[in-house]
Amino acid sequence: MSDLTHRVALVTGASSGLGRHFAQVLAARGATVIAAARRQAALETLTADIAAQGGRCHAVVMDVTDAASVAAGFAKGLDLAGSIDIVVNNAGVAQTRPAIDLSPADWRDTLEPNLTGAFLVAQAAARAMRDRGGGAIVNVASILGERVSKGLAAYAASKAGLIQLTKALALEWAPLGVRVNALAPGYVETDLNRTFFATEAGARLIARIPQGRLGQPSDLDGPLLLLCSDASRYMTGAVIAVDGGHLVSSL
Repeated sequence: MSDLTHRVALVTGASSGLGRHFAQVLAARGATVIAAARRQAALETLTADIAAQGGRCHAVVMDVTDAASVAAGFAKGLDLAGSIDIVVNNAGVAQTRPAIDLSPADWRDTLEPNLTGAFLVAQAAARAMRDRGGGAIVNVASILGERVSKGLAAYAASKAGLIQLTKALALEWAPLGVRVNALAPGYVETDLNRTFFATEAGARLIARIPQGRLGQPSDLDGPLLLLCSDASRYMTGAVIAVDGGHLVSSL
């Protein structure tokens, strides 16, 4: 189902966190990975790690909020790998702040990478894919695009927008053979949030998850590989929640 040999996958936000994990997972399944992010040194470390495991990876510096940078990154990726068959639109940020205290700059700093940047990357992907008969775009959304939490108004709005964008692009690009789906993780443990979830407040949040635990990055592997592979060839405009039942928990 998930053999991606002879496929080329571009992953944004690949220098750390889930993006780095996604790049490793796709490389392990045979894909040639184009790892895109702003931090060149971190990308080079990832490329070396994947090569050491027998995989293929190229580093491309890209700022998803800059249309010229996105275009240049895709052009370089095509030069390096010859095609781009899969795009994992993962780059994004989150900041916790009461909505009443959000400045216009705070709002823009979240919406630009999470929504505008995701559109710029998806658009560049569709342009690269249409002449090859199609491809797969996976937008990394969040369950906070469907429910809300205090202090995350800008983030929730950006992810809700990304979910609707996924559906709109899926409708427009289906005739091109370009599938657009979204992966919506719940709370997944990473280096950035591990300290918080070890606190009393973090424990209370975990207790609200029906499965009673945090997700691990590996819990996203199956859904990611499904959406990237031909096993989902009749899926477009879908949003897959991977959240331990959090979305269906009692209000």
